[in-house]
Amino acid sequence: MSNAAKSLLFLTLLSGISALLLPEDPLGNAALIVCGSMFGLFLLALLVGRKIKFDPILR
Repeated sequence: MSNAAKSLLFLTLLSGISALLLPEDPLGNAALIVCGSMFGLFLLALLVGRKIKFDPILR
């Protein structure tokens, strides 16, 4: 896992915990939106950091 993916995972967990602890105000909804966007960026960082090797000759 790359450093960017690790930091995005940490930010996702941090925003998810803050969304659970904040009351149901607009700040709570904003924390959920931030959590979802960080999770999406985390998945994107995992896909970009993965090196896929393609072997055209099936053995």
